[in-house]
Amino acid sequence: MRFVTFRRGDAPPEAGVIARDRVVGLAGAGFPDILAMLRGGAPARAKIENWIYNPADDASAPLDSVTLLAPIPRPLKLICVGLNYRDHALESKMEIPKVPTIFAKFATAVIGPGQPIVLPKNSTQPDYEAEFAFVIGTGGRHIPAEEWRQHVFGYTLLNDVSARDFQMATSQWTMGKTFDTFAPMGPCLVSADEVADPHTLDISLRINGEVLQQSNTSQLIFKIPELIAYLSSVMTLEPGDVVSTGTPAGVGYARTPPRFLQPGDDVVISVDQIGELRNPVVAETP
Repeated sequence: MRFVTFRRGDAPPEAGVIARDRVVGLAGAGFPDILAMLRGGAPARAKIENWIYNPADDASAPLDSVTLLAPIPRPLKLICVGLNYRDHALESKMEIPKVPTIFAKFATAVIGPGQPIVLPKNSTQPDYEAEFAFVIGTGGRHIPAEEWRQHVFGYTLLNDVSARDFQMATSQWTMGKTFDTFAPMGPCLVSADEVADPHTLDISLRINGEVLQQSNTSQLIFKIPELIAYLSSVMTLEPGDVVSTGTPAGVGYARTPPRFLQPGDDVVISVDQIGELRNPVVAETP
């Protein structure tokens, strides 16, 4: 199933499931948002499967009549992995990491598909990063790597927009990574049963139609089992936590000349079996 957070007109956001060319709201099934559904575990999934085939008359709407938001608009944790594609580590002139490089983005950075990436007026090096992300369904601590499938609910796309001048100013990356609007996410949360192997997916990014990143998740240095085991050895993973797995080669600052984001750009991330995440780019107004 493909889960979304959506809005009908000016109404409050709702959780929903895409069914062909319609979206079925889940409030009538008892799930006001995606986090409530994730916390409900297997019983919630079963209830939703029954609901979407016989929803209330006012539960569904044409997909093209609603606005899609980030599937998880305010994740409790948005965990990012740096230098996790071999080609990107090499283009960054950094050693292949021996342990995952972890940083965070904050919830105020999250936007949905179609919402503008706002280029901050105090940065001159705003960059793009196409990323494939997984979402925790069943939480836990000290999760064995071989049990990873029991803890992944599904997958989505994320653009790890980065202000390189802020990021590289210190050894800590977070400030350059978490400007408002710097975490476009979506368009949907695809349940794990729809993706047989998340480590064989083509991933790409294009700007104004030009392909600037193109790779495959088979090139990940630390794959999902290792990431779950490593992260849960430190922190309790919770339902709805988003883990963005890193970006491949082709980022703007590594190009000659560098290619940073500009107002008017149209940025599209594509990942097999997940879909496309498209966002326009605008300048911050005074």
